Amino acid sequence: MKRYLGIFLRGAGMGAADAVPGVSGGTIAFVTGIYEELIHSIKQFGPSAFVAWRRGGLPMLAAHLNLAFVLPLLAGILASLVSVAHLVVWLMDDHPLLLNGFFFGLVAASAVVVSRHPADWKWWHLLPLVAGLLLAHWLPALMPLISQLGNANLMLMAAGAIAISALLLPGVSGSFLLLTMGLYGTVMQGIRSFDLGLIAIFGLGCLFGLFFFSRLLSWLLRHHHTATLQLLVGFIVGSLPVLWPWRELVRYQLGPEGQMIPLDYRYLTPGGYAQLTGDAAQLPGVVALMLAGAALVLLLGRTGRRTPPAAPVSPDSHEPGASHEPGASHRSDNKEEGSDA
Repeated sequence: MKRYLGIFLRGAGMGAADAVPGVSGGTIAFVTGIYEELIHSIKQFGPSAFVAWRRGGLPMLAAHLNLAFVLPLLAGILASLVSVAHLVVWLMDDHPLLLNGFFFGLVAASAVVVSRHPADWKWWHLLPLVAGLLLAHWLPALMPLISQLGNANLMLMAAGAIAISALLLPGVSGSFLLLTMGLYGTVMQGIRSFDLGLIAIFGLGCLFGLFFFSRLLSWLLRHHHTATLQLLVGFIVGSLPVLWPWRELVRYQLGPEGQMIPLDYRYLTPGGYAQLTGDAAQLPGVVALMLAGAALVLLLGRTGRRTPPAAPVSPDSHEPGASHEPGASHRSDNKEEGSDA
């Protein structure tokens, strides 16, 4: 029961993070030590699940899909998304500096926690690190192209596939990508009002994204473990400018519903922000929340390293109880601090 509650709370943290533009639920999964188990568990949902069911019935199917992990995690994510949606809208409207300050500290500390070099780190691992930085910078600028698909349902499906893929990437915010597509308000309003049609179309896109992207990430983690971790660290570091509290919007475009889609910012000092906008920089409060976010990450990181992961059952196993450790082909010295897989 204690493990299930811990997984539920991690899911709630992921859902809360993904409700905020600029923050990634994948970062929470990474820091709390469930990231690789999450990726490998999602990958199990596919044709191999049917094979597991044929061989061992429902017990082996549940073990193959790692439902003891997946179900409480999903419950936490969904509960958080539904309950936090109203709070996030209020905080974004009334206290944007404080909200960004908290998540800036959280993400900055996450980059420090997960960037510790494993034993097999080589100089060329700087290349995926730089690639992650560049991709994190370029992705938001590409998202307005989704509006050129024309059909509203097709746009929602594409947005779902991209947003859920971003959920799996630490440092890449699905909510922020939705914002740059001009669909964040539409999706959040649909969730709050339980618009079943919109949720179904968006959810179908999410299923496609999960199916394909989880397999790509699982393959990368199994065959290029350290390089993939460095790529993910690059994504985390590259997301920090989006969360800098004191900034000025310098370039934007209007979405299909007339909403403003941010494209580029100028980053300011607290004093420069106060002088430009005439508003208080709220420096003490922002710094305090930055430190609180960083402290929370360090606490979650230590807790995550103490939590043993469960392993999905391979469909190739001959015994219903036989299991394998995700990524077990990797040497133990390839494991990243803060990751239990």
